[in-house]
Amino acid sequence: MEEELQWIREVVAGNKQAYAHIIDKYKNPLYATILRMTKNPQDAQDFVQEAFIKVYQRLDQYKETGSFSSWLYRVAINHCLDQYRKKYYQSASQQIDENQVVNPQHPELIFLKKEKSRQLERLIATLPEDERLIILLRYANELSYDEISELADVPVSTVRNKLHRAKKKMRATVKREGGDYHELSNGG
Repeated sequence: MEEELQWIREVVAGNKQAYAHIIDKYKNPLYATILRMTKNPQDAQDFVQEAFIKVYQRLDQYKETGSFSSWLYRVAINHCLDQYRKKYYQSASQQIDENQVVNPQHPELIFLKKEKSRQLERLIATLPEDERLIILLRYANELSYDEISELADVPVSTVRNKLHRAKKKMRATVKREGGDYHELSNGG
């Protein structure tokens, strides 16, 4: 955290090269989150690049009292949502490259994990945007309720409620389709 604050201070002071450290630290997790939101690798790449530009331009607005990662995610995700709404809404038919999701050794395990990942991605894609975002922040990015609350600018109780509703909807969808939600959510 202190090293991160030092990078931020250096960038704000005019050392543009220090920003590369911030990009290196956050580009992959931010890309994964945006990709799950957009379902389009090219859009996700574009939105992440644009978000890092926006974060760079607003770095002097970061208050060192809060979590930098939450602030960065808030700026990036808000930018993504704005751009995504402006561009278009694409169906969830395009899947994440399975090599990014799983890489076990045994062929049967590869197949099963890929299938579970596809099913989970499809289920998440059916959720409303606000619930999908909270699910992804909680489980894909492993953020705490407090971090999600700060990032989404909603009370922790709202985060819990939306998370509960989202999981309930996903369970209902799986049940309607004759599947087993617990089997799907375990190890997937």
